[in-house]
Amino acid sequence: MNIAPDHHLIMARLKRLDSAYQVSPLSSAPKLAAHLGVAEIHLKDESRRPLGSFKSLGGTFAGLEAIATGGETVRLLVCASDGNHGLAVASAARHTGIPAKVFLHSEVARARVNRIEQTGAQVVIVPGTFDDAVNAAAHAAKSDGAVLVADTSDNENDVMTGHVMAGYGVIAGEAREQYAQQNFQKPTHLFIQAGVGGLAAAMARGLYSFMEAPGIVVVVEPANAACVQVAMELGYPETISGELRTCASMLSCGRASAPALRILQASKARTITVSEEQLMAAPALLAQTGAIATTPSGGAGLAGLTRALASPVIRQDLGLNSASRVLLVVSEGPQE
Repeated sequence: MNIAPDHHLIMARLKRLDSAYQVSPLSSAPKLAAHLGVAEIHLKDESRRPLGSFKSLGGTFAGLEAIATGGETVRLLVCASDGNHGLAVASAARHTGIPAKVFLHSEVARARVNRIEQTGAQVVIVPGTFDDAVNAAAHAAKSDGAVLVADTSDNENDVMTGHVMAGYGVIAGEAREQYAQQNFQKPTHLFIQAGVGGLAAAMARGLYSFMEAPGIVVVVEPANAACVQVAMELGYPETISGELRTCASMLSCGRASAPALRILQASKARTITVSEEQLMAAPALLAQTGAIATTPSGGAGLAGLTRALASPVIRQDLGLNSASRVLLVVSEGPQE
């Protein structure tokens, strides 16, 4: 597993663009831990980032890298998105005076479309799924002067997807320091949501060797869009069938990212799927016990933990018990 980039350098780069980039809080949730019957739960709240989600780290940093590397030859940033990645890439483009074109699938909520358009980016709605938008963006990026800022790739060594995951890795780097600063005991488990797997891989890369025994990374996906689970089982990405419809709209992806899969394999990650009912219940439980507002996508890690704890078989397989200390990432704030 390759070494995570220095998160301080990435954050310094982002702060030069926008002073609003600050460390996101890591807090203890004792009521939630007591409710679920584990020793500790810590919440990394990415809703406090600029743009309201963790995607502001990856898409923005990768967009800046694309412009810095390409120089005057870069005349357009192109990406596909479920919403948040496109907003981040569009934000990088706006701050640097470069146009952006964002491809969204037809199920993306109008509120997310509006936010992207408000940056000045051109939005293209593609019939079908997120994966159809990915293909459309890749085709559009073949034009002269266009650069594809992709958060997923079939190429394990894709540079741009690597930049996106490096941005996400800021979260893990901050968490390591916060555990020490706040005298928290290190986590024994990380439950982390996945669309194509980029966030999960970045967190696994940054925390796998940091966690205490049993030190298990659990990737959580909607049962209707479990592309990472399929890829982990097969050993390579494969497009899954179905409409991929889920209330966790940011996780509605049909093909895992190869660079992410490589890292998740190296960190011996496990996978778990959750139902729509479990996804819908997570934000309400989080609000009641952790005082953080989010969406089904943002609370999917909690949905996975809740499902695991409810099953004696899964509990035993993951080494979950009353002494477990769990880290969850609240990946986005509520959407209008």
